[in-house]
Amino acid sequence: MNWSGKLSNSVQSIAPSGIRKFFDIAAQMQDVISLGVGEPDFVTPWTIRESCVYGLERGYTSYTANRGMPELRTEIANHFKKRYDLNYDSDKEILVTVGVSEAMDLAIRAVTNPGDEILIPEPCYVSYQACTTLAGGVPVSVPAKIENEFRITPEELEPYLTPKTKILLIGYPNNPTGAIMERGDLLKIADFAEKHDLIVISDEIYGDLTYNGVHECFAALPKMKDRTILLNGFSKAYAMTGWRIGYALGNSDFIGAMTKIHQYTMLCAPITAQIAAIEALKRGEKYMKKMVAEYDRRRNLIYEGFKRMGLESFEPRGAFYIFPNITSSGLTAEEFAEKLIMAEHVALVPGTAFGKSGAGHVRCSYATSIEKISEALNRIEHFLSKNKFRD
Repeated sequence: MNWSGKLSNSVQSIAPSGIRKFFDIAAQMQDVISLGVGEPDFVTPWTIRESCVYGLERGYTSYTANRGMPELRTEIANHFKKRYDLNYDSDKEILVTVGVSEAMDLAIRAVTNPGDEILIPEPCYVSYQACTTLAGGVPVSVPAKIENEFRITPEELEPYLTPKTKILLIGYPNNPTGAIMERGDLLKIADFAEKHDLIVISDEIYGDLTYNGVHECFAALPKMKDRTILLNGFSKAYAMTGWRIGYALGNSDFIGAMTKIHQYTMLCAPITAQIAAIEALKRGEKYMKKMVAEYDRRRNLIYEGFKRMGLESFEPRGAFYIFPNITSSGLTAEEFAEKLIMAEHVALVPGTAFGKSGAGHVRCSYATSIEKISEALNRIEHFLSKNKFRD
């Protein structure tokens, strides 16, 4: 049977993730240092793991409510009240999901009709456009500029508005650039969203990984709570990627619509992961802060390293990525990444994996040890000094 003619058109139109290619190459090589993985190198803190073990010993192996365990939803609500003075009804305005990736998919599908346009500032995480296409929407990429440290402005969004524009999807702190949006920046975006009556999906999975400042929660801005679907989770800040546990907060109508899809697809997030998430919120903050302090050390090292070798980069202020400009090498981002891994066994990701606006850049993760970052920088510097690229 020829399956190529029987597959969904929307699925066939989506390219495979540009991140995976270099992971696959690295997996077949020896002595590779990976700056490509967007995953903490820390193990989930023991107190969080232990709560899961105890839960299993007590026989907690069943389904939970579709929206998640009431105790976890209460802890999430308490967290946002304490941190941002936001009040969410734990029964109606919070949905626990299988990672933030599911939350993103649900949020887009719950509010997107065929042909609806979604404004997506880029460079951005690889799933944003794909999820939009799969939901029948139209992703509209809006280039952010390195001169503005990849922050987006209403002036940049305005030309891309049409009568079909329904949603603005933002992700700050940003993957892949490490950019953040300060309060003044976000207030302008909030005014833009209100003026044009846009739904805002705000992906804040890296919100706790902010340096030299405090993360500004979009839903906490004046008049924004009711029009914002706020996405967050435990993967990055608590080193819980493999647990696959995230959540969405928003207006009860939004959350109700997302829950309908969730209950027919995932049903519920795993109970073991939910138990671990409760422990993370109750007693995990001190461990999270230690990890963030270590990321900050690594951030300074890698930023200074790229400056030393003459690769232009602004100082990342969130997440655990840096996005150096490699055009001075004379290579495209893809060529740079391919030649580097073959010559020096250092894996990183071409910026174009995150949209056309990423051309001329590469994404480097500093979620690895100081020793590995130092060695990777030495290898990259050697690569630049020993190779003559085209003029």
